Amino acid sequence: MSDTTIEIREIAGRKGLEQFVKFPFELYKSSPNWVPPIIKEEIDNFDPEKNPAYREADAWFYMAFKNNTPVGRIAVIVNWPEVKELGKPKIRFGWFEAINDMAVAKKLFKKVAEKGRELGLEYAEGPAGFTNMDKAGMLLEGFDRPGSMSTYYNPPYYNTLMEDAGFTKEIDWKEYEIDVPKGVPPKVDKFAGLVMERFGLHLLKFKTNKELLPYADKIFDLMNKAYGSLQSFTPIKPYQVAHYKQKFLKFIHPDYIALIADKQGELVAFSVVMPSFTKALQKANGKLFPFGFYHLMRAMKKNDKATLLLIGVSPEYTGKGITAIIFKEVINLFNAKGVKVVETNPELETNNQVQALWKDYDPRLIKKWRTYRKELSKFEA
Repeated sequence: MSDTTIEIREIAGRKGLEQFVKFPFELYKSSPNWVPPIIKEEIDNFDPEKNPAYREADAWFYMAFKNNTPVGRIAVIVNWPEVKELGKPKIRFGWFEAINDMAVAKKLFKKVAEKGRELGLEYAEGPAGFTNMDKAGMLLEGFDRPGSMSTYYNPPYYNTLMEDAGFTKEIDWKEYEIDVPKGVPPKVDKFAGLVMERFGLHLLKFKTNKELLPYADKIFDLMNKAYGSLQSFTPIKPYQVAHYKQKFLKFIHPDYIALIADKQGELVAFSVVMPSFTKALQKANGKLFPFGFYHLMRAMKKNDKATLLLIGVSPEYTGKGITAIIFKEVINLFNAKGVKVVETNPELETNNQVQALWKDYDPRLIKKWRTYRKELSKFEA
């Protein structure tokens, strides 16, 4: 395909964003492993009136067309706290999708470079979203497995497009699969009890999301402390918390959240797990109504597969055995709910501390993702 036949259009307005969001539905219509997002929620995510990330971020959306037919898309994002407070002069890109054509990919990436240069930035990195709560990384291994609610799925040729366009590895992410033990291992059970007693800790339990809601702010505060030293982590600001509470809590039953507090009632650790919504989202095919919501509710109530979404431990309790308490609670939960297999959320390859948590449970590496980087000076003008 000659690049002169490819037209790049900047996308704006709800109608344009709907076209942007629906493009991959056509691209992946024959894929058994792609997991569609909920269309309305995806559009709302790109609406400055509905996504508070826009208070400290800017975004531009582009689509590639040939003969007026969409053939690719990309979002270009700048997270200003990352640039100004963390000193990372980078332009982000995300939501990249394209047919297998280098000319299309290069024209889309050119828009990333143009915007980055215009803003005085130095390099491009992605795929990434507005914040760390968005999906990130391009699938590198595990193309034969379905995607998930919290991760991207893409065909193998995407990585070839990235490399041929001059992008290089920034960092990789790993995901593991673990068979859930039948019963808590005696060693874990005993150690969890000793740690609870030694530090005067106790579990917080909730029956409804309404009861849980007051602790949501504390979970995000602790997440900022626990993950603050990780590469590419940008702290979740207080004004963003309300948005993420609304966005995610409806998918998580309080049974799947374990909170551990000290004698003063301060949160020292948490875990958030969720049933796998992969099959439900595929059945919903982007729509909550009339039947999508039913599929999601059914997946929440009856499911033999789950995802370890987040685990956070306060820095002062790191290495003191708190995770034994978490694992005891999670294993008991999974056994009670009939969950037989659990997948970890993608973990930075450098996050040895988290990967060490699974070593006694025979983890299987099932997927890898990669974020890519390219200096803006290396793009063609």
